[in-house]
Amino acid sequence: MSDWTWEFEGYAADQEALREALCTLGNGYFATRGALPECEADGTHYPGTYVAGCYDRLRSEVAGRSVENEDVVNLPNWLPLRYRVADGPEPGPWLAPAHEFLTDHALSLDLRGGVLERRSRYEDDDGRRLAVRQLRLVHMGDPHVAALRTEFTAENWAGALEVEAALDGAVANTGVARYRQLASRHLRGVVTGDTEGDRVWLSCRTASSEVRIALAARTTAPEDAEVVHGPGRVTQRYRLTLQPGATVVVDKVVALHTSHDPAIADPLHAAVDRVGRADGFGELLASHRTAWQQLWRRAELEVPDKAGRILRLHLFHVLQTLSPHTADLDVGVPARGLHGEAYRGHVFWDELFVLPYLNLHFPEVSRALLTYRHRRLGAARFAARDAGRSGAMYPWQSGSDGREETQRLHLNPRSGRWLPDHSRLQHHVGSAIAYNVWRYWEATGDDEFLHTKGAEMLLEIARFWADSAQWDEALDRYRIRGVMGPDEYHDAYPGARRPGLDDNAYTNVTAAWVLARALELMAELPEPRRRELEERIGLHHSELALWEDVSRRLYVPFHDGVISQFHGYGELAELDWEGLRHKYGDIRRLDRILEAEGDSVNRYQASKQADVLMLGYLFPPAELRGLLRRLGHVLDDETWWRTVDYYLRRTSHGSTLSVLVHGWVLARVRRAGAWEFCQEALEADIADVHGGTTGEGIHLGAMAGTLDLVQRGLTGLETRGGSLRLDPVRLPELSEYAFTLRFHGHWGVRLRMTPESLHVAVPESGVAPIDIELPGTAVSIEPGRSVRLPLPE
Repeated sequence: MSDWTWEFEGYAADQEALREALCTLGNGYFATRGALPECEADGTHYPGTYVAGCYDRLRSEVAGRSVENEDVVNLPNWLPLRYRVADGPEPGPWLAPAHEFLTDHALSLDLRGGVLERRSRYEDDDGRRLAVRQLRLVHMGDPHVAALRTEFTAENWAGALEVEAALDGAVANTGVARYRQLASRHLRGVVTGDTEGDRVWLSCRTASSEVRIALAARTTAPEDAEVVHGPGRVTQRYRLTLQPGATVVVDKVVALHTSHDPAIADPLHAAVDRVGRADGFGELLASHRTAWQQLWRRAELEVPDKAGRILRLHLFHVLQTLSPHTADLDVGVPARGLHGEAYRGHVFWDELFVLPYLNLHFPEVSRALLTYRHRRLGAARFAARDAGRSGAMYPWQSGSDGREETQRLHLNPRSGRWLPDHSRLQHHVGSAIAYNVWRYWEATGDDEFLHTKGAEMLLEIARFWADSAQWDEALDRYRIRGVMGPDEYHDAYPGARRPGLDDNAYTNVTAAWVLARALELMAELPEPRRRELEERIGLHHSELALWEDVSRRLYVPFHDGVISQFHGYGELAELDWEGLRHKYGDIRRLDRILEAEGDSVNRYQASKQADVLMLGYLFPPAELRGLLRRLGHVLDDETWWRTVDYYLRRTSHGSTLSVLVHGWVLARVRRAGAWEFCQEALEADIADVHGGTTGEGIHLGAMAGTLDLVQRGLTGLETRGGSLRLDPVRLPELSEYAFTLRFHGHWGVRLRMTPESLHVAVPESGVAPIDIELPGTAVSIEPGRSVRLPLPE
């Protein structure tokens, strides 16, 4: 195993789901899980292919209710290729790693070239040994193409081998056990066909969204194929002659199109034509590797030892989900990548953890992801209107068209009960979108976007918060009631008949930040643009006076000298943490444990994930102090440290994002224990610390967040006023690293951190000097120059 290669030795059925997710290959348009081509979905293996933004809606009957859910669709499986020895009167069994004939098996994921290699060896009862080697790619240069090469070697015998290569449309969405009681068959009207020569095809459509899908395959082998059409499947059969020690190669190249694709008339014609024109496997492999080399240059990252290996894997999966191809699509950030069906492929607030990294490497992708939100601004306005509010209320879970996709019911696997799901009350997703608009602009200087699409979103989200704030005479403050914060354990007060909480601190502080940024934007806009914008959204300047007032007088609750997660949090009961750990061991999903016992986590001071501490993740210390000061509070170091300690003791980390945030916050306040949280964030997916969740799809926000931990968290990097501001913190376990970034038109600005100094190199291609600020130091670096800056003690 090298810095660029992940290897998995032996066959382990209980590890297959995890390996399939971690070995997913994709290109930003579509991705295919790392399932073995000879294995169909059977509870151990789960082939899955997903096109970004391809959703479908089905209705199900559960718990006596009719519910509707939109899912990312598991598309027809292009992988199937199986084989068996056919040397005798009766063919042998179809071979697969689970078969008793298997003697060796290994997978190798090459991150540098984006290639999955598999090696297996079988020996039958007659002592015949068959070696199988496969190479797989999902092409990073041509987003509609994938390929599979299979090499068969009869090591000590001669005879016939039967091979079947297929396209399979008889698939369903069954990759998440919790959803299997729900309707899952999204594909309709499967039709297969073949052309003269070596091409076969399959077409179908989704059930309700009526997206047309087409796959075409070109398989080349030493012998001609017999084509067999069956229900939902087309198969090419080969009878190959093997000689001792000689290798026979079967190449399968596929093309995938949907009716969402631009510049095509018909997906079937496009797929058949593209696969016919595609290069051979060798040429595809070479051009695919070249495309990956170009990506790695734009996202260069040097971190030593184990942390560096894991960060490279994280970056690999981020780029497979959100590549430059994504910039041409109408898609958001799927929380679990294109790697599985968890969260139904929906778009949450996870872009909050993803875009800060992309802004400094692939800003065109960030812009496209924000444009996805802008295209759904109308739906957010309708949602706010339906709720009796003005402005825009973005959904907690988004999919194809911007309506609220959050499920009404969710299953507790411990109790087997379907329970109401109130997480749609997490209106703070709007603040996350506004935050990303602003940070994108700071990193790129893209005034055109900020002054048009960005401004529309920012102002409408500010308008929603101002209209949501209710004046409370007794407190002499504005309050935001009936919401949920990032901590999803608490959705109501104990015994309350209605869901929702009052004055979630994270919600209120970020709402105040949005209002302040909206006012800043309106003050700085050129007059013609400001007037045009006011006319376009019907904004009256009397609203700005309200925004100013609300931004300064929103209520932030405190208790016992710490920021309260929400009003009344400090009055909840304390939990017996040690007793629960002794009884259950892993208590990350404390909500499920207590519900199965007939209790509710709503009664306790216990959080699933960082909530108040998210403020320390989003805002550097000086900015957070300024925000609280604007709201009438003094947040000194002692109060913040006390708040951090308070929630550290009361958080179960039921989300992979939680340990990332805690590691970031502890590092920034230079506290012991930061590395333990950072390390768990790094290992969350590779070690599957949440007990099976990675097999349902990787955690994209956590992966991108660990990259940003190095890029911004440890360096204290801020992109403000056209300069790079840094305030590094030293972690002994990660004290030397380097990366490149793109900033305001400069490609390839390189930063290298050592325990004593910061090295900054500006490429010759830069358009102007870059201003660098450290505490007590400010320099301007000309293009083609580099400087070494000593770090303050």
